[in-house]
Amino acid sequence: MVFDRARRVFPGGVNSPARALKHLPAPLVAQGAEGPYLYTDRGRLVDYCLAFGAVILGHGNPRVREAVEAQLRRGWIYALLTEQEVEFAEVITRHVPSVEKLRIVSTGTEATMNAVRLARGYTKRDVIIKFDGNFHGSHDYVLVKAGSGAATWGVPTSAGIPQDVVKLTVVTPYNDTEAFYKAVKEVGERLAAVIVEPIAGNYGLIIPDRDFIKALREETERVGALLIFDEIITGFRVGLGGAQGHFGVRPDLTTLGKVIGGGFPIGVFGGRGDVMDLVAPSGPVYNAGTFNAHPVSVAAGLATLRELETGQPYKTANEAAEKIAKAVEDVAGRAGFDVVVKQIASMFQLYFKKGDVKTPQDVRESNEKLYLKLHELAIKHGVYLTPSQYEVNFTSAAHTGEVVEETIAALEKAFTELKSQIG
Repeated sequence: MVFDRARRVFPGGVNSPARALKHLPAPLVAQGAEGPYLYTDRGRLVDYCLAFGAVILGHGNPRVREAVEAQLRRGWIYALLTEQEVEFAEVITRHVPSVEKLRIVSTGTEATMNAVRLARGYTKRDVIIKFDGNFHGSHDYVLVKAGSGAATWGVPTSAGIPQDVVKLTVVTPYNDTEAFYKAVKEVGERLAAVIVEPIAGNYGLIIPDRDFIKALREETERVGALLIFDEIITGFRVGLGGAQGHFGVRPDLTTLGKVIGGGFPIGVFGGRGDVMDLVAPSGPVYNAGTFNAHPVSVAAGLATLRELETGQPYKTANEAAEKIAKAVEDVAGRAGFDVVVKQIASMFQLYFKKGDVKTPQDVRESNEKLYLKLHELAIKHGVYLTPSQYEVNFTSAAHTGEVVEETIAALEKAFTELKSQIG
């Protein structure tokens, strides 16, 4: 088996924990992908994980493939400035007005790491506030969980992170304005920045209240701290303007990734011109990388953004997500399950619980075991949902009406079988 070989050479047999699929006998092994489909050792599956949201046009989109092939013919790395990366940046700044200047890196983790560093360099302060249930990559300052209080100095979520490092990060409840105000007061004049997922997509899907997002902007301005929107997931996913366009709030710094790379590795941090001008070589905040603005990733990303500008991919993907979300609630209800589905644009997630989902605690109260069993049964019937209730399902421009109907029929079988198994 491939997995047996993998366990001999990779920790846990995989190269990212989310691929382990521990609730299954063995991880899925990918063999190919096209349009809305994954081809695996378990057969063809309609894909709703979509590389955790990185694929918005569908797998193997012809225009993205053409752009990548054309770039490969020209060469695939130079470590020099290219006109194409300038054009790519111009598209981003045109649609995301808060991003006046930007730096292109290789991953979302790099983007948030550099945004935090830049905020500290600009403000000359050291403490940041993040929110329970928000994930900002795997670097030390944000790989932090909350303690027991409403606003607590963080504790590491990974071995190898010194306690002294995470003492510079305060964690407070997501979508709780009063707790946020208390945290700002506690940190005082040391507050460099607040970093937030304006729509949380790493603890299931949590759509915050507009007043909460508005409060983040007003309070950071009041105390002279920077506001960082982590739009690695939502940037160009919920629309050309991202979540900040949806809420009408302009942050100081923004991080982007996933969709803007067209399925290739990329990250961006950008924002106000006066802040970004502190980044080397124009300023003292250092960032460098051999693979920064990699020509293949930029080519794929530019082709993707041009397609998104037509509007048609959003129409197809958003309609698919809305239809599936409604169908899941209906199918689950008829099978006798209490299920709530959250959906915005081309993002959705389902929870086995009663009541709304507005905080990470609401997600934790959902029946995770039922979700994982549904995930397993959905694979049996030809659908690959995101492999955890703490992740998000996504649709793409390839999820046409026919694919959606195929999905609903498969999920109805999965819910029926789930009901029979639990009695």
